[in-house]
Amino acid sequence: MESSVITPEDVLESLMNDGTIDALRLKIINQLKANEELKKTTISMVEQSKVLNTPGAEKQTKRELFDALRQELEAPVLEKASRSVWELILDSEGLGKEICDMVERVFCRLSGREPPLFPDSTSGPQQEKEHEDDPSSASRKRSFSEMNGGADHGSNACGEPSAAAEEHTSNLKT
Repeated sequence: MESSVITPEDVLESLMNDGTIDALRLKIINQLKANEELKKTTISMVEQSKVLNTPGAEKQTKRELFDALRQELEAPVLEKASRSVWELILDSEGLGKEICDMVERVFCRLSGREPPLFPDSTSGPQQEKEHEDDPSSASRKRSFSEMNGGADHGSNACGEPSAAAEEHTSNLKT
């Protein structure tokens, strides 16, 4: 039996074809709409805008005000929305975990493997501790950077952002 390599593109294509990407996009949009902090920040930015607080702003048409507000606030508002989306995607408890689980299920289906590829650590702390004490253990969990020859590419496990990913997120906040 000939074995073929399942590429990330294969998984992505499957997710796109079965509507999963569209469903995820809708979930992200709905969670952004429900984000009260993002709403409050955006409202505050509009209230403090130079456009609305300039003398004579009340004499401008709605269209002129809207265009000027958009020019002033579009980039900072989109930056905050982008940061919120990344927080959702990297959330190891919510949507981020859901994304990882979906990708794993599709990969398993395409490759003929049985999920889960990376079993949860539900075996208990004692059993996990035993494996940590024995570095020669074949079932020892390796970090993402160990598996990639020390390179840190964003997360060390599904849903656990690496220092580099957290640094990127914190840079966005400033």
